[in-house]
Amino acid sequence: MRIYIIRHADPDYDNDTLTSVGHREAFALAERLEAERINRIYCSPLGRARRTMQYTAERLNQEAEIQEWLQELSGMSIHHGEWGRLAAWDVPGEALYQQQVQMAYAELNFDEQLNSIIWYSDQFLQKLGYVRRDGRYQCVHPHTNRIAVFCHNGFGLTWLAHLLHLPLLSVWTSFWLPPSSVTTILFEQRSPEWAVPRCLGLGDTGHLHKAGLVVQPRGIMANFD
Repeated sequence: MRIYIIRHADPDYDNDTLTSVGHREAFALAERLEAERINRIYCSPLGRARRTMQYTAERLNQEAEIQEWLQELSGMSIHHGEWGRLAAWDVPGEALYQQQVQMAYAELNFDEQLNSIIWYSDQFLQKLGYVRRDGRYQCVHPHTNRIAVFCHNGFGLTWLAHLLHLPLLSVWTSFWLPPSSVTTILFEQRSPEWAVPRCLGLGDTGHLHKAGLVVQPRGIMANFD
């Protein structure tokens, strides 16, 4: 099984939809996902993710399943005196070990939301035939389906940290998922019984380059050019 974790295309956050550039990104993304032979589509309920997904669903003539747990993380902002208020996954890496930032992270009380993502992730994957057992997944109904999941930057990074057993704060400050990017997770099965998630590509934007589109720096705060 392969899961494609897809960040929504370039967003108009104020109206929870896409910019004109975002619509072009979503069109190019749909062409790419058609070539990937996607079997199932799941999507966040938020407008920017749904608008991105619609291009792929229509091109593949498939109906997406909307899942509430895929929406962007809520209430996850931190105030830093130098940079102001930022989403928790946008805090500068240079500030990660400052006492002020450590205290701010602790005050988020993120455990409940993180545990919810873990629980829903396990339920989601179990329905797909893979049951989590201490970090690896028992192949109850193994298959080679390709699953597209349309979601968000903060959520996607958090889910990746869980799937790949990586420290969450390091993932938040060290990785970025560009708009409309595709992150491919293979449930690598080396034995009949077990599979372990393996990242084949993170934040890939090849479809944008093919379409002559420039990657938009949504979530990159400095010296992107």
